[in-house]
Amino acid sequence: MLTVAALYHFTRFDDPAALRGPLARLACGQGVRGTLLLAREGINGTIAGTRAGIDAVLAHIRALPGCAALDWKESPAATMPFGRMKVRLKREIVTMGQPDIDPTAAVGRYVEPRDWNALISAPDVAVIDTRNDYEVGIGSFSGAIDPGTGSFRDFPAWWQQNAHRFAGKRIAMFCTGGIRCEKSTNYLISQGVDEVYHLRGGILKYLEQVPESDSLWQGECFVFDRRVSLTHGLRPGRHGLCHACRRPLAPEDRARPGFEEGVCCHRCIGEYDAADRARFRERQRQFDRAGGDGED
Repeated sequence: MLTVAALYHFTRFDDPAALRGPLARLACGQGVRGTLLLAREGINGTIAGTRAGIDAVLAHIRALPGCAALDWKESPAATMPFGRMKVRLKREIVTMGQPDIDPTAAVGRYVEPRDWNALISAPDVAVIDTRNDYEVGIGSFSGAIDPGTGSFRDFPAWWQQNAHRFAGKRIAMFCTGGIRCEKSTNYLISQGVDEVYHLRGGILKYLEQVPESDSLWQGECFVFDRRVSLTHGLRPGRHGLCHACRRPLAPEDRARPGFEEGVCCHRCIGEYDAADRARFRERQRQFDRAGGDGED
């Protein structure tokens, strides 16, 4: 059994490029795979490997400037959920496109998973899912508001258009692992919202800690690796992936008109031109010949 570690930490890296090489070499040397993003604002990513390999990479990251308090979430995987190890330099470790946002200055009030149900059941609380529309489409908390955003950078514009709906309400926000809420709660604070809360550890920590019999979660949680979705107890879900648009697919979606393995699904059938489709078909033929599954 392999260990999957999802992590992020906001801190100030003066020279993230200098951190990239040593981190990549260590991870590859330990047989760890996944993706880690480095930016001036910190580190974000998900990695998988043996217990010893994950421990070695986490120890290295915790020794980086300002990362001693690094927190992470773990889940098991029967097979390696990543194809290779990537350490990338980015402008932001999660892209919101708001240059004045600084989660190290102020964020919403953390709510532990065991206390989350009581908060979001209160009549004066508006619960907002900060994830992308395709993530929300396969699962969310009962009664949560779906902004319908295609990417996280769309959230500020959605808030500007809808802020009036939440006058006099306390705001509770959540995302997969917590990183998007670090920025979105800081953004709402900058917009003058007095009471903003967010789920500590995100959906993954909630599904790990809250018994299914007590849960207010409905459906599955999308994750950005080959497992595609997780459910209560962090068990693998039923969803697969469209390798053209990278959106989740339920088993029955493969029977929908227009589905073609590795080429298109019912959601993206009109999003690519003939040249793109030809390229996707050739890619799928190569995966089929190699016995692969279309994953990076």
